Amino acid sequence: MEKKLFGTDGIRGVAGQPPLDSMMTFAVGRGLGQYLLQKFPQPRVMLGEDTRESSHWIAETVAAGLHEAGAQTLSVGVITTPGLAYLTVSERFAAGIMISASHNPYQDNGIKVIASSGYKFPDGEEMEFERHIFEALACQRDDDPVPLLLQPDRALLDKYVQYLRRAAAVSYWNLAGRKLVVDCANGSASAIAGEVFEGLGLELHRIADQPNGRNINLHCGSLHLENLREAVLREKADLGVSFDGDADRALFVAASGKFVDGDGILLLASRSMRRKGTLKGNAVVGTVMANLGLECALAREGLRLLRTPVGDKYVLEEMQRAGLNLGGEQSGHIIFSDLATTGDGLLTALQVLRIMAEERQTLEQLVEGLAVFPQTIRNVQVREKVPLESLPRVQEQIRVSQQSLGSAGRILVRYSGTELLARVMVEAESAEAVERHASALVRVIQESIGERIGADPLSSP
Repeated sequence: MEKKLFGTDGIRGVAGQPPLDSMMTFAVGRGLGQYLLQKFPQPRVMLGEDTRESSHWIAETVAAGLHEAGAQTLSVGVITTPGLAYLTVSERFAAGIMISASHNPYQDNGIKVIASSGYKFPDGEEMEFERHIFEALACQRDDDPVPLLLQPDRALLDKYVQYLRRAAAVSYWNLAGRKLVVDCANGSASAIAGEVFEGLGLELHRIADQPNGRNINLHCGSLHLENLREAVLREKADLGVSFDGDADRALFVAASGKFVDGDGILLLASRSMRRKGTLKGNAVVGTVMANLGLECALAREGLRLLRTPVGDKYVLEEMQRAGLNLGGEQSGHIIFSDLATTGDGLLTALQVLRIMAEERQTLEQLVEGLAVFPQTIRNVQVREKVPLESLPRVQEQIRVSQQSLGSAGRILVRYSGTELLARVMVEAESAEAVERHASALVRVIQESIGERIGADPLSSP
């Protein structure tokens, strides 16, 4: 049995349309409340939101459903997803609900549910949520639900900021005179980036930190690193960091203008942790999207790369299964499980700054030895997500291309967990081979089930 609402990162869709219309969002709240009442006598649920114009009304409608079921709610207002996860645990809430569509445009939104442990719920429990949600939907009245007025408790943000600074041990290192450029994506990081990075001796330059409800991720943030690169070079900065809409991922630009993605951060973090004797299991967890160059670089260090399906929840599950404490995705979700229950872009940025200070090296020096194989990720908008194995022409092209590349390349074709997209990833020793095989695969998918072709080299659900 497959989930109908929850994808790889919660419920996602266009705000105001199913499954994010008022009737369904109310049912989501009511269904989740009913589920939590089975586990907690008086469940309290913390609500957080990003800066989209739709986030607040969705939060208030979900809150109304929770209230109808008998759950109590508290709003922290605009916050990052990892910030909500931390506060859910530290303030002892039964669950946390984050209203955000991460890196998607402002028209989209989403509902992410976090357990009392601070971790995302496993697939099996999400299936149980769905049963309660659809039961709640079936018995609802036809009239639109009345949202529950929320008054955010902003004092909780200070607790999260102090946690970040403690977790990164910022009082023990000095960054006096260094310049940092932060791209807040006009999203959740805009609310707290100043407080997080001030007091470190840094010269801080912030861009895309003026959210208006419709400019989240718009030509800024982790999908548009060219803006960050331009600012780093213009300001002659030592480092640039870019977040996505809810700041659970971070991507970087070195002083030279070099882009450094999650693979590079996993490499430099694993080196630092191994030198300190804190890296567990001599291994790092990545996804099937991790570049072959990372696997080779780790192998030279005597470290293994374990791969999972795409999605930070699957990375974390493998880390827990294997007893490891470092993992992440190429897209910038990095999990330091000794410090946090989820990927946290702000924490990742602080960790990178700490390592730069301790090693007295630039970001580019810290990722030396990472020879990135040419890679492309192409998106094909599809009419429907039919099983890929049921498409003979697609399967034949995958077989032919993989056979041609041999062991010196990789091909991965999968559906996005949040959008009607087929993603084609091709990795090879030459850019020419990458382009040739990617184009062939995109064309076959387009002809089989596609609508139009688009490329998004840093996209991930």
